[in-house]
Amino acid sequence: MSFLNLPFRYAWKVLPFRVVLQKPRFLCSMQTTKPGRIQLFLAEIFNPEDEGPLANSEKKCKNFCLFYEKLIPQEKNLFLQILSKSYGVHHSRVIRISQNILNSQEEEVGLLKAEEQLHHALTPRYKMLFMNIGRIEGGVKFLVDMRGDLIHTLTTSGVNQDNLHLRVLNYTLKDLLILWFSVGLLKLQRITWQSPCDMVQKISEYEAVHPVRNWTDLKHRVGSYRRCFVFIHNSMPREPVVVLHTALTNEIPSSIHSIIKSPSRKTSSFETLITDEPNVETVNKISTAVFYSITSTQKGLQGVDLGNYLIKRVVRELQAEFPQMRNFTSLSPIPGFKDWLLKEISRIIQKHQSGEGLEMSLFLTTEVEQMEDLDLTTVSGLEKFRKLLQLNSWAQDEKLIRQLEKTLMRLCARYLYIEKRRGYALNPVANFHLGNGAMLWRLNWLGDMSPRGLGQSCGMMVNYRYYLDATEQNSLNYLEKKHIETSPEIIALASSCKKEVQSSME
Repeated sequence: MSFLNLPFRYAWKVLPFRVVLQKPRFLCSMQTTKPGRIQLFLAEIFNPEDEGPLANSEKKCKNFCLFYEKLIPQEKNLFLQILSKSYGVHHSRVIRISQNILNSQEEEVGLLKAEEQLHHALTPRYKMLFMNIGRIEGGVKFLVDMRGDLIHTLTTSGVNQDNLHLRVLNYTLKDLLILWFSVGLLKLQRITWQSPCDMVQKISEYEAVHPVRNWTDLKHRVGSYRRCFVFIHNSMPREPVVVLHTALTNEIPSSIHSIIKSPSRKTSSFETLITDEPNVETVNKISTAVFYSITSTQKGLQGVDLGNYLIKRVVRELQAEFPQMRNFTSLSPIPGFKDWLLKEISRIIQKHQSGEGLEMSLFLTTEVEQMEDLDLTTVSGLEKFRKLLQLNSWAQDEKLIRQLEKTLMRLCARYLYIEKRRGYALNPVANFHLGNGAMLWRLNWLGDMSPRGLGQSCGMMVNYRYYLDATEQNSLNYLEKKHIETSPEIIALASSCKKEVQSSME
């Protein structure tokens, strides 16, 4: 028997010891892509002698995709850097044409021609290639995935010259994807248990808000009293772009646990809806649609606004199916609240340690008195409180749960309503729903007591209410005037924050 046919675990008995330890040369050359190889390949793709039909050929587009897909992540980063830096805008040509325009005294026709030349010169060379890749089968999906790699590279690299070229490449891809993924080119599709198996499985895999536990759980989420809708793009027919999970109820729920369990268990939110046949919906009692999870499945479509349009399309779909439906609301997580609160506590401790005194703007006087066991007027008390939050140990103590309820609810209202970034809500989920025209309506204590819920928001959730006759105006007020439409309940919680902050500043 030839040693080539022996299993690897026996090779040491036949081959010289040094050969077993060394990596074969042909494997080294396959696993390592040097900059020179990438440069030669791109030079062939962008060969100036091939300008015309050959440069735009389907064969070159396929070769480009195939070459890139075979690269390992580090090589893809290098590929994107070379592509962005060497095949972007002809800067010298832009300067020459601009100078000609400034020095030209030609008539309007001549100026228009020069402007057309300038526009062409300002278009990155790789943009035409991307447009042609978008025309081949699987090309749009390839560009979406490539932009996902590009976003990862941008977030992990520092600010440098290559980073600036990569940003231009990112803007170019993003503009193309915004055009290709306009709402008119997307198809709304409902996913049920009878949908193709691969689509149902992808719904499970992509779920990022409330992970699916098993197939039984997934079956409930696409079954009775549930609606799962996705946007599908014609160029990616078996790939959901955005997924929206909706629960059909007769009230606005305050806990996610009543939604993600089986309706047949008769949890409170569904108790009046359940019949003797759990799979048969009592249509005339359904009055509320609860959007409890929305997920963008493609990292490469970051910044392409699709969730907003999906919610609006789903509302129209549900109104057609249930004419009596009047209430549309979300039951949303509050990612970032706990991290924000821990940073605020740490900031107070650090300021005190630097000799600035102990700042008390985070807690009300009544709250400090109520939690006298923690002694929040001292650094040791604040450190103890911070540790309680970090370890989630408070959630196992009924006394602490009662003591912390008002304090954490008030601080969460402050986080959602008062804390801002550039005038808009600091919380990304709040920013999304408020931009869509929803109202910040109700905070829900112990709304999600899963490890994920405790880790994100100390177990709280929030309802953003969609009043259909006011969504357009609410959206304009938020986007243009940075005004958050809020319920009196949230305002009452947050107003004490404002008074406390003002008094501490005085």
